[in-house]
Amino acid sequence: MGLLTGILTLPLAPVRATLWAAEQLQYAAEEQYYDPAPVRRALTELERDLLEGRIGEDEYDRREDELLNQLDEITARRRAPRP
Repeated sequence: MGLLTGILTLPLAPVRATLWAAEQLQYAAEEQYYDPAPVRRALTELERDLLEGRIGEDEYDRREDELLNQLDEITARRRAPRP
């Protein structure tokens, strides 16, 4: 970036900094949302609840399907190339 370009675009610096911060927040939120570890823990707890009789077979099947679908979504998202 040349000196003249730097001087002319200086008023846009706060906007660029705000956009950069927003992108970093979005990236961190996506990393947390698409982390498979909490879903795997939930599957383990769900199985424990079934074995200890806290939930029935139907409830277990329904919630297991939801968690497995979420895990599939996470896996697909992590395999997709990041723009």
